[in-house]
Amino acid sequence: MPDALRALRGATTIDNDTAEEIDERVVTLLRAMLERNRVDHDDLVSIIFTATDDIHAKFPAAAARSIGLGDVPLLCARELDIEGGTPRCIRVLMHLTTSLGRSEMHHVYLEGAKGLRDDLPD
Repeated sequence: MPDALRALRGATTIDNDTAEEIDERVVTLLRAMLERNRVDHDDLVSIIFTATDDIHAKFPAAAARSIGLGDVPLLCARELDIEGGTPRCIRVLMHLTTSLGRSEMHHVYLEGAKGLRDDLPD
């Protein structure tokens, strides 16, 4: 199959709203997304991050820049404040080119975000 533009989802949570914990959890999430889907740096098109209203210490995109993704277009936004939603949650929508089909992609949910999409395969 030729390369196609695809979107990969992921999410994680933080226990404490600190810059250090945001860095650690976002870097762990991004590395897992890239490794599980065999994504090379040049395959990346853009990454959108959302964070819940209870996260203030750092932009999640700054953590991505810390691992060499500064040349990839990155955008941060606020997650909807939905009653009963997962607190202290950072979500990622990664756009990439890949030869994987949609059903072959591995979306990554870590920490307290594991139950957000339990309908998806590991």
